[in-house]
Amino acid sequence: MSKGGIGVGSASIVLVFAVLCLTIFSLISLSAATGDKALVDAEAEMVQAYYRADTQAEIILDAILRMAPLIPAQHDGVAIASKWQDDGSYAIIEYACTVTQRKELGVVLKLHRDGSCDIQRWSMQDYVEWTYDPSLPIWQGESFWTGP
Repeated sequence: MSKGGIGVGSASIVLVFAVLCLTIFSLISLSAATGDKALVDAEAEMVQAYYRADTQAEIILDAILRMAPLIPAQHDGVAIASKWQDDGSYAIIEYACTVTQRKELGVVLKLHRDGSCDIQRWSMQDYVEWTYDPSLPIWQGESFWTGP
């Protein structure tokens, strides 16, 4: 005859429920940690790729400054576009180093005739050019309101 209180069966059910909850929470934590690791790995690869491109851009900048006022058309496979301004006092130089398949490090320099240089732009930008798709229906500004 039972004298009240929690029996062994109830304690077992509570224990099984607690173990089940802890197992589910541990699996959720493992899944979140795996996802976070994938994001961190992708970010680390992007940072490494950026600094590889930055190093290449610095090497090209050094080559341009050593050869100034002559400007090479390319260096290590990177095309260098340059245009001397009308008065010939400075040239605008542009080149881009690949970071990833979709990103590049774009550099714009202002090279003065005396060999000094001003960096106009040194930033990461999209590599893929955007093209307009005229088949998409785009609202042209007509009002939908037809009331008074």
